[in-house]
Amino acid sequence: MATVPSNPIPPNPRAAAPDDLLAPPQDGPPGADPVAAPEAAAVQPQPGGRRRRSEGGIGLAFGLAAYGLWGVLPLYFAVLVPAGPLEIVANRVVWSLLFCLLLVTAIRGWAAFRAALAAPRILGTLALAAALIAVNWFTYTLAVVNAETIQASLGYFINPLVSVLLGVLILKERLRVIQWVALGIALLAVLVLSFAYGAVPWLALVLALSFGFYGLVKKNVGAKVDAVTSLSVETLVLTPVSLVVMAVLLTGGSATLLTQGPGHFWLMAAGGLITALPLLFFGAAARRLPLSTVGMLQYLAPLMQFVIALTVFHEPMPPERWAGFGLIWLSLILLTADMIRTYSAARRQPAIVC
Repeated sequence: MATVPSNPIPPNPRAAAPDDLLAPPQDGPPGADPVAAPEAAAVQPQPGGRRRRSEGGIGLAFGLAAYGLWGVLPLYFAVLVPAGPLEIVANRVVWSLLFCLLLVTAIRGWAAFRAALAAPRILGTLALAAALIAVNWFTYTLAVVNAETIQASLGYFINPLVSVLLGVLILKERLRVIQWVALGIALLAVLVLSFAYGAVPWLALVLALSFGFYGLVKKNVGAKVDAVTSLSVETLVLTPVSLVVMAVLLTGGSATLLTQGPGHFWLMAAGGLITALPLLFFGAAARRLPLSTVGMLQYLAPLMQFVIALTVFHEPMPPERWAGFGLIWLSLILLTADMIRTYSAARRQPAIVC
């Protein structure tokens, strides 16, 4: 999944159709402030109710499209057989870069792209983000290819809990009692699942941690770099290594890109579109939807992956795994309910006029 998703925002972003889809999120991650957002909304003139409903409907459609595409990603990896995880990720990086550069050209974003490359701090931050998302992509692909899609979905169910934990450990944020309870239940769930799997579910934990740290890193640069520029720089950083991997696999006779027919070639090339499109949809959704709605939608993708693993891939799900997943879902319900309650309370606060 990736990950988090142009020109500078026009004076009226919602009225500018082409750039509106590509602009960075304003109401959600990365870098969103769930408390400041409703306060700002309270002092801004509100459009008509019909327009708000229309914007909300469009945002919901974009959100469902983004998380729906991420949810069916295991099916895409399944049709790439006999390609291995390393080849899939290397091709995904290279084709994503080509797609992003075309997109940068289409939206006339070369100035922003060059500026990001010329700023050492931004480039360094995005290089770190690139390394983290590469670990995430490879781990996810490895899990799906090795019939561990259920464990992959577990990783993304755990991810919001990891983000909360990182907020405490790194950002020194204070948790409410219900958030501590949710984290405690999640820890218990990991112990139960470790028993169920006969080992610690490392794939799920690596997925959750890599994506959690990726979000943390992107939070520090999200306000300075738009989604398309960010993804373009990240894939550019990863491309030299990816090209080396593709060359080694090709010379070693284990590459499938050119040996499985044109259909397989174009499916591999489609990785660029499949990587970038849901990120753009996510950006368009986050601009139009409340943070609480975006937070609820994020569970759609791992839920779809979980259902696909059970019904399409027929992965085993013994009772002890159900128990572990049940605890994770209980933890997420508590966390989500607390988020909605806090967000609603912030919206009800009267605006302070100085």
